[in-house]
Amino acid sequence: MGQPYDLVQYDRTDQFHAPDALKKVHPLGKSPVLEDGDLMLAESATCLRYLVDKFGDKTHRPQGAPDDIRHEELLDYVEGSFAGVCMDVMIPILKGDEPSDAARGKLRKHLNYIDQHLPRTGLLFGETACLADIQFSYLLANLDGNGFLDSHPRIKMYWGDLQEQPGFKAATNIAGPMAPDP
Repeated sequence: MGQPYDLVQYDRTDQFHAPDALKKVHPLGKSPVLEDGDLMLAESATCLRYLVDKFGDKTHRPQGAPDDIRHEELLDYVEGSFAGVCMDVMIPILKGDEPSDAARGKLRKHLNYIDQHLPRTGLLFGETACLADIQFSYLLANLDGNGFLDSHPRIKMYWGDLQEQPGFKAATNIAGPMAPDP
């Protein structure tokens, strides 16, 4: 959105836990954390909503029913439902283990669900990234890096489209890759 900010990065421990420095910022070691004056927010979707509302941005949310409420549902779905399923396959991999068949099955179910919400081409609600698209990016980066999107070509294409967004390119140029190398 072209607004100034300070970026502080915290590397997770080998066990994927928050480092002590991050725990000093947020008692649960949550990341990302947005600090604006005395306000501290730690839930990704809330941070995104706050930023577009604060700066009056109308480009990152679809305008008008029913897309506006479908967008809000998908934005909440990413953390509320999808993230846990993704972590059930990713955490074992980070520890050098294989995810369980049950975890893989749940992930397949969710990827099929996402497939149903994607248009034939482009992003969720057109060619410009909305908050829900942004919210999906971290998880899709990790899933793709470990081959989980290979059997879902539409989601893989969607992930590729997200990586072409100017905001994605700017963010990764500053902060580095979205996901570690597998």
